[in-house]
Formats: sequence, C-alpha cells, structure tokens
Amino acid sequence: MNILSLFVLVPLLMMLFLFASKNMQQIRTVMVTGASALLVLAATLTIMFIQQRAISTDEMLFVDSIVWYAPLNIAYAVGVDGISVVMIVLSSIIVFTGVFSSWNMNMAKEYFLWYCLLSIGVFGFFISIDLFTMFLFYEVALIPMYLLIGLWGTGRKEYSAMKLTLMLMGGSAFLMIGIIGIYYFSGHATMNLLEIANNLHIPIEAQRWLFPATFLGFGVLGALFPFHTWSPDGHASAPTAVSMLHAGVLMKLGGYGCFRVAMYLMPEAAHELGWIFLILTGISVVYGALGAVVQTDLKYINAYSSVSHCGLVLFAILMMNQTAMTGAIMQMLSHGLMTALFFALIGLIYGRTHTRDIREMGGLMKIMPFAAMCYVIAGLASLGLPGLSGFVAEMTIFVGAFQHADLFHRILTIAACCSIVITAVYILRTVGKILYGPVQDQHHIGLPDAKWYEKVSTVGLIVAIAAIGMYPFGVSEIISNSLLPIIEKLTI
Repeated sequence: MNILSLFVLVPLLMMLFLFASKNMQQIRTVMVTGASALLVLAATLTIMFIQQRAISTDEMLFVDSIVWYAPLNIAYAVGVDGISVVMIVLSSIIVFTGVFSSWNMNMAKEYFLWYCLLSIGVFGFFISIDLFTMFLFYEVALIPMYLLIGLWGTGRKEYSAMKLTLMLMGGSAFLMIGIIGIYYFSGHATMNLLEIANNLHIPIEAQRWLFPATFLGFGVLGALFPFHTWSPDGHASAPTAVSMLHAGVLMKLGGYGCFRVAMYLMPEAAHELGWIFLILTGISVVYGALGAVVQTDLKYINAYSSVSHCGLVLFAILMMNQTAMTGAIMQMLSHGLMTALFFALIGLIYGRTHTRDIREMGGLMKIMPFAAMCYVIAGLASLGLPGLSGFVAEMTIFVGAFQHADLFHRILTIAACCSIVITAVYILRTVGKILYGPVQDQHHIGLPDAKWYEKVSTVGLIVAIAAIGMYPFGVSEIISNSLLPIIEKLTI
C-alpha cells in the first residue's frame, strides 16, 4: 500500500476502534495510539521523501492513481512534494497535541469520531493531486466543524457554527464552479493537477473568470477580506482542540488550495488579476492586526491575529517569486504551530478561571507559572522574535515582497510590515494584562497549573516552533525545491 493512503486509513481505523470502545480509558488509548501512529508516519514520510528527492527529479513523489469514475476521469490520485510533506507534518503534530488538549472532553466518543473525520479530510486534501478528490476531502474536512462547534462549543455556538458553515459552503460553491470550469476548458480529459498543468492549457478568456472563482473559493477558508468574519466567531466558540485544528491546519487548506490550484493552473490570469487579491490580502494583514488590538476576549484576540497571519500567507503567494512563496509556506507552518499553542493555552486558562476576558485576569505568572511562560513564548513567536519560527517566516516573506521594485508592491509591502508593530502592541498588552500586575479575582489564587497531558500538548508545540526558528534551512530547502515547477509556470 502507498504510504500516503495510510494517512487516510489510520484515522478511519481510529473511528472503527472508537465505535468499539466502552469507557474513557479505551477512548484515550485509541486516540493516543492513532495520533502517535500519524506522527510516526509523518516523520517516516519526511525521511523517505528526502531520500527519494536526492535521486529523483519528478515533480511529485509516491504518486499513485486508482480510477473512481471513468466517464468524468475522476481518480483517487495521490502524490506529494516538499510543500505537501511539511503540511502533513504540521497536521500530524496538531492532531497529536489536540488529543491531549481534549483529555477530559464530555461525550468523548462522539467528539473524537468527528475529530477523526476532520483529520481524514485534512490529510486527504494534502495528499490529493486529483481536483475532484481534493474537493471531496475539502468538504469532508469542513462538514464536521458544524457539529464540533455547535455541540461542544461555548458562547453563541449555534450562531457561530451556522455562520461558519454557510460562509464556507458559499466558498465551496465558487470552488466547485472553478473546478468544473478547469476540467471543461482544459479539454475534459483529466482532473489530474499535474497532467493539466504540464500537458494542457486553459484559454486565457476562461482563466479570467475561473481564477477569481477558484481563488475566492479557497480564499474564504483562508480568511480573505472581507469574507473573514466567520473566523473570529468560529474560533471563539469552538472547543480547544477544534480551535487548534481549525486555525492551525484547516485555514491552511485555503492558502494551499490558492497556491496549488488557482496559481499553478492559471498563471496568466494570476498575473492579470492578482493585484486585486493582493490589495484584499494587504487589507487582511493590517485589519486583522488592528482588530486584535481592540479585543478583550483571548480567543477573539487570537482569531483576529490569525486573520492577519493567514492574510500574510495569501499576500506572499501573490508576490509570485520564489523567496516570498517559500516564506508563505513557512508562514503556514509557523502560524499553524503557534496559533495551536495559543489556543491550547487559552483553553487551559479558561478551564481554570472560567473567563477569557483579559480585564478579569491578572497575576497569572505567580498562580500558574508554567502556563504563563508558555504563553509568553507563544506571544514572542507571534510578534516575530528571532530564534522562533515567526521571525524566519515573516522575514522571508518581506524580503521576497521587496524584490518587486514598483511603487504598488512597495506600498503594500510597507503596509504589511507595519502589522509587525501592531502585533507587538496587542501581544505585549495581553501578556501584561493577564500575566502580571495584581490578581483581579481572588478566586484565581491557588488555581492549579498545567497537568501532565496539557504539558505534553504545549511542550510539543514549543519544541516544533523553536526547531524551525533555530534550523530553518532544512525546512526552506524542502519547500524551495518543490516551488521551482510552479515558479516556472508563473514566469512564462
């Protein structure tokens, strides 16, 4: 069996074993075992990929294809390049740490069944090279979000779940139009991404409306302004592990799809119309950061921060040069890890203080020092401290963006750079409010610090963030080599 199919098979087996589980201990055993297996698989895939890449120049490795529906040329076609591999590694880390962040979840069996289904969609999306199969896994990843937020969420969970579902389904409608159009105008002979990109050509007249439809369809999930409003509400209402997977991985499907489908298959339209989306993504970067400054709810602060950071991903992709695009992928990886860490810590704090309002907290550094130190590290990664992953990703993006010498790109790049200052404002303000100063609520005195399973989750994410910050060249080399075929398409 192809190793890539195991990333779909393992969560499926986890679901079967969950059905047979009869108590909490068995449920936890199934989830920890399965999540650990995915982590080992991701590490194995990375090693195999590096070894295979040294002797192969193929665009995608571990390629396999099984026809599903011959009349429409639909196949279960899988394959990975360096970009796919790092996204799979990110997904496996967050699925693993998310299990420990959900250690005491109510209705655990039902919750983890939907959690595993969401994981199937995420992994399946990143390994797919068939447009229909990719879209199928995309929808599989989105559907569980409604129930996970609507049943296990907090606050206005029904409203948030419905808003998220309707807006993302609206984006899916545009995406479906784009995929059908790509298939039809490329000669309706295949839905394989590689075959369409290398052997077929979509007329520029068709690209002019297929590119906006496809980019917008994926961009909604990537929190593209002004279609980002589902994200803060969805993040705020979702349970901890779902917020981790949602912001850490699910939103990356949007950036990955824009890059892999819209930009790769329709390069001429990307050059003609990319400036429109570049303006929108530039607004996302600054607006998201400014939105975070005025929030008082910890989850809303992190949610608006995610709008800014995910906007930076799309911003870098649209710069269409190797340096900026490398930064975009590294930003997806970095943001996925640090936002998952933020949400894990917010869930930890909320579970003890029963509030997410920063005005009602203070002095947590003395009360729960481990959690507080982890929050400081997450904040420093978010504002781009050298030595952590955020600095490497953002600097690569800005260096790549400044390679454009024209006034339009320079103004947008300078505006995006200003978001770093704004990020420092809301991060330092939040850290000062909740960790230092007097304790605002005397009931918070004596609250327990992180338990062992919470430490597993947070330490695992911190190690990954520090590893990328200290050794970025290994990751960037894997990414950069895989960008070459796409850059060649964009420079023709």
